[in-house]
Amino acid sequence: MPSFLTAALYKFVALPDFRALQAPLLACCNEHGVKGTLLLAEEGINGTIAGSTAGIEAVLDFLRADPRLADLDHKRSYAESAPFKRMKVRLKREIVTLGVPDVSPTRMAGTYVKPDEWNALIADPAVVVVDCRNDYEVVIGSFAGAVNPHTRSFSELPAWVEQASAPGGLLAGRPKVAMFCTGGIRCEKSTALMRMKGFDEVYHLEGGILKYLETVPEAESRWQGECFVFDERVSVGHALVPGDFGLCLACGHPVSPEQRASECYEEGVSCPQCHPHTSDTRRAELRERRRQQTLAARAPAHEPESGG
Repeated sequence: MPSFLTAALYKFVALPDFRALQAPLLACCNEHGVKGTLLLAEEGINGTIAGSTAGIEAVLDFLRADPRLADLDHKRSYAESAPFKRMKVRLKREIVTLGVPDVSPTRMAGTYVKPDEWNALIADPAVVVVDCRNDYEVVIGSFAGAVNPHTRSFSELPAWVEQASAPGGLLAGRPKVAMFCTGGIRCEKSTALMRMKGFDEVYHLEGGILKYLETVPEAESRWQGECFVFDERVSVGHALVPGDFGLCLACGHPVSPEQRASECYEEGVSCPQCHPHTSDTRRAELRERRRQQTLAARAPAHEPESGG
């Protein structure tokens, strides 16, 4: 069994005292050797942490001791090496940035659809199926027939909804809308946005793509390709088996085996997607950064000095 447990978690819940939660939460994570990033905002909590099984369970117990987070859910994965180098608890305006005031997933989110009921919903020709993820995620896999809004960040989705809702647009006429994302957090907020915009029949995939791939047999699946994930696996397929994609450390985009064989690919420096937009000066800087990282990795470990 790999020695590091990773827990991805989020919950939309009113936390008016979120600033006061930062210090004790960080102290708990540090006490139990847990690393990663957690975001706190008035609308809830979101993040991914990793550590020993006992350490992760201790942090989850700490969070769930707050009655508002008693039913906090999380997704587990395992790693052979530590995915994160430090622990951060950050205060934010939103736990996932949409940039539209008064969108409340706790009051306005769409109707959950369980993975085993999703196929029937998206097979309905009256339903517009929208992939809420960013373009670089969609390009490596999505549900058959889903609409790609071609957004570079989640905060661009409201502008796309506005455009698609205009007369003659894809969403004009108030059709049924089904939305999905990786783990569910973006869908809760995007369906709340849709309802705020006047769409009555709005649905989203409960547990996101990851729960669908975990529970729906491949023979019955309408998923095509792989699913981008924000951890060391980069992508997963059915049954959450790690996929074939790597990550370009220069631009952060997924790269396929074919792309890694390209003359435009240089580990840590460029890939076919960012190479045309990267200057020779920038590539030289990235090569030097990679050289320094390699030297640091080879250096013998030592205990840091105590004190501030």
